[in-house]
Amino acid sequence: MPVLILGLLLWVLAHTFKRMAPGLRARMGDAGKGLVAALILLGVLLMVIGYRQTDFIPIYNPFPGAGHLNNTLMLISVFLFGVGGTKGTLYTRMRHPMLWGTVVWAVAHLLVNGDLASIVLFGCLAIWAFIEMSLINGAGPWLRPVHGRGLKGDAMNLVGTVVIIGVAALIHQWLGHPVFLGNY
Repeated sequence: MPVLILGLLLWVLAHTFKRMAPGLRARMGDAGKGLVAALILLGVLLMVIGYRQTDFIPIYNPFPGAGHLNNTLMLISVFLFGVGGTKGTLYTRMRHPMLWGTVVWAVAHLLVNGDLASIVLFGCLAIWAFIEMSLINGAGPWLRPVHGRGLKGDAMNLVGTVVIIGVAALIHQWLGHPVFLGNY
């Protein structure tokens, strides 16, 4: 569990650095971007390693069929992750789509994983996303984007979402966690 927690701390600190120490971050210039990216990558690596090596300590039992709800929420989550990149209809209407995607992703995984490591990992990332939204909102008003790609962007995002979900399903299958059975 310590490796998992260290990974979470690196993730949170790297992502909130710009908001918590804007002057220092600005003085670091492009080198700061590289450092933040490296810390985020290291954090993700430590989260994966820490999660996989932590003993399974059950806290609650997911309800039967929760896997189907998880899969539906994952489609929504991945679609939200792509909103900013594809600039579809939600692009000009929704603030923080990637952070909301993180919240949906975390909730989806908490529905099907009732062990302590999952609660720590997914719960902390959901809490971080809410805190990050609050910090961003507190920094100033949202300058709503004027133009997006509309339905073309949505179509691109939908295709990307299906591809990413397919790849994620294959990775989960390879790790021994088939995602289309309905129960985990």
